[in-house]
Amino acid sequence: MAKKTKLIYQMTVREWEKAFPNEDACCAYLVGHRWPAGVACPRCGATNVGKHGTMPWHWQCYACGSPTSYRFSHITGTIFENTNKPLRDWFRVLHLMLTSKKGISALQIYRMLGFGSYKTAWYMCHRLRAGMQDRDFKKLMGIVEVDETFVGGKAKNRHKDKRGDGSGGTGGAGKAVVAGAVSRKGNVVARVVDNVRADTLTSFIRETVSTKVSLLCTDKWVAYKHLHNEFPQHAAVDHAKGEYVVGAVHTQTIEGFWSLVKRGMVGTFHKVSPKYLPLYVAEFQFRYNNRMNEDIFGEAIRGC
Repeated sequence: MAKKTKLIYQMTVREWEKAFPNEDACCAYLVGHRWPAGVACPRCGATNVGKHGTMPWHWQCYACGSPTSYRFSHITGTIFENTNKPLRDWFRVLHLMLTSKKGISALQIYRMLGFGSYKTAWYMCHRLRAGMQDRDFKKLMGIVEVDETFVGGKAKNRHKDKRGDGSGGTGGAGKAVVAGAVSRKGNVVARVVDNVRADTLTSFIRETVSTKVSLLCTDKWVAYKHLHNEFPQHAAVDHAKGEYVVGAVHTQTIEGFWSLVKRGMVGTFHKVSPKYLPLYVAEFQFRYNNRMNEDIFGEAIRGC
C-alpha cells in the first residue's frame, strides 16, 4: 500500500483573524519573531534598551547614540519601514500570498482588500517578495537535479519594434532564463541568469550545489557536458531520444517546480517584466522550500 503524503496544515482566514484582531497583536507578533531573545538595537545589537516613555512599540538605545540616545521601533530596518500602511494590512497581504499555491496578483489583492490604488498593492507585494529572498542558503546535497527554463512570451507575439533581432520567436528567443537546482525531497534554488552558456550555468551550479552530492542529474544540454570534471557523480538523460527516467537519473522534480512557476506566470500574473522576475522567482522558491513548514507565515515574517 502506497504511503500517504502528509498534509501540512496552513493557517485559515478565520484563524488569521483570531490571531491578528488588531494592530497591537500584529506588532507583538513581529517583535516576538524578530527578537525572540529580547528586543535589541538594530544599529549596534545592544540589548540594554529602554522603552520610550510616550510612544508604544518604540525603544531607546543609549549604547550607540551620541550625544543623544538612538530611537527605533519594531519596524525599523524591516521591509515595513517608511510606509503608511498598518502592519495588519501587510500581514493580510502576506497571508494571501503564502496560501496561494500559484501566487496571487496585485490586482486581485487590490480588489479584495480595497486599497486606494493598484500601485499600493503592487508595491506591497514586491516588498514582501524581497523579504522572501533566501540570502543564507546552504549548498544542496544528496541527489540533486539541475535544469534551466525560459520565461516570457515569444518574440513573434510582441510589437514589431520590440522583437529584438527579428528571429521567429522559437525556443528561448526574447525570453528570460531561469536556472534551478533542487535536492530531491528537499529545497530548490532558482536564479535568473543571463544566458544558457556553459560558463554561466557552471557558475550557478558551483554556487548552489555541493561537490559531495551523491548524484547530479541533468539533461543532455551541451552546457552540462563537462560537469563530470567537478562532479564525478554527474549523469544525464537524453530527452531528444525519448529518455526521461533512467533508474535514479531524471529531472522530473525540477520540472515539477518549473510547472508551478509557469502556471503562476501564465494564469496568475499574466505579464512579468525581466526587471522584477527575480522577485517572483524568489516568491515561488520560498513557498516551495516551506511547503512542509507549518509555520510558513512566521518564517516569512522573520525574513522581513
